[in-house]
Amino acid sequence: MTAAEQVLAANAGFYSAFEAGDLDAMQDLWVPDGHAVCIHPGWSPVVGAAAVRRSWAVVMANTPYIQFILTDVETTVVGDVASVTCTENVLAAAEGQTEPGFSGGKAVTTNVFLLRPEGWRLWIHHASPVLSKPGSDEGD
Repeated sequence: MTAAEQVLAANAGFYSAFEAGDLDAMQDLWVPDGHAVCIHPGWSPVVGAAAVRRSWAVVMANTPYIQFILTDVETTVVGDVASVTCTENVLAAAEGQTEPGFSGGKAVTTNVFLLRPEGWRLWIHHASPVLSKPGSDEGD
């Protein structure tokens, strides 16, 4: 498996862990200590491996259902650092509605990985919601 394929597999593992609500799998994907950064959509940056782990516990505890369809996936590997950029097309359980249902959304994401002895580990995750309308000057 090439380095790019390994990074894409780690990236797929990230989304699988999120969809399954598997906090242990999510935590295993991140650098285990030191400086890590996670920017959840609409949040301020969460800095530090321990704080990132806590943030995922909060997110998963408040996410009854989520599914991702990734598009525009691009991978770059430079030595022991790799990035994956993509568009997250999200389907989630709708909250605050009188009838149960789902809501959709879109975020653009950058996931940065470090090569560690145990394999590629997430170092930085930054997801920004896409708020512009198709055909606008922003977000094209």
